Amino acid sequence: MASNSNQHQVKAKKHLGQHFLKDENIARKIGDTLTLSGYKKILEIGPGMGVLTKYLLEKDVETYVIEIDTESVEYLQVNYLNLAPRIIERDFLKFDLTKVFNEDPFAITGNFPYNISTQIVFKTLEMRNQIPEFTGMFQKEVAQRICSKEGSKVYGILSVLTQAFYDAEYLFTVPPSVFNPPPKVDSGVLRLTRKEDYTLPCDEKLFFKVVKQGFQQRRKTLRNSLKTFNLSDNLKANSIFGKRPEQLNVQEFIELTALIENDI
Repeated sequence: MASNSNQHQVKAKKHLGQHFLKDENIARKIGDTLTLSGYKKILEIGPGMGVLTKYLLEKDVETYVIEIDTESVEYLQVNYLNLAPRIIERDFLKFDLTKVFNEDPFAITGNFPYNISTQIVFKTLEMRNQIPEFTGMFQKEVAQRICSKEGSKVYGILSVLTQAFYDAEYLFTVPPSVFNPPPKVDSGVLRLTRKEDYTLPCDEKLFFKVVKQGFQQRRKTLRNSLKTFNLSDNLKANSIFGKRPEQLNVQEFIELTALIENDI
């Protein structure tokens, strides 16, 4: 367990987007969002002073943490001696995680820095073969966007790409007052559970391209926003092209990609 005697040592750094969680109940609650099913290892991103880490260490899995802030790393090394060999002092977005996990499955969790949270999700999608579960805290509107369904104003690229491979659940909202310093907005905690079949029945690179291109001009119909694909008039006559991107669910985006793939 950690001693809290050095709690004052790590100052939150604005350029790292740090907001330290100080509420033990919420930390425990985030730790409990993990089902521990399908993996024996967890990676916590941005542990700071370990408020969530200590609850992860109580679980019957091997906990690793990745932290870019030297001051936080030093704090963890002193206060969590049993964790020390599994502290990775690197930038999650740039580090090759197979150096630590090889091909083993692992879950990801954390109180994510707002400024890189969407990039964390995109890297998770790239590594989906190894990540059966992902939970954590985002800015509330980002968490809602990831979990939103078609027809919603916030439904977009992040929603479709994530939900193509994972089932997304918005779990609970966290107020600014439980952080030091408090952020200006609410936070939201979500869980992503990888689908049993997470391969797509279409070209995956093309799928990403179609989704991104479609939402870049979200007010236009797909007939207009996907012009750069040089589709045949015959295909463009299909009624799906008369819709706007937020009207399509994930399955329809997969079907749309398959249509375009056969047309190109």
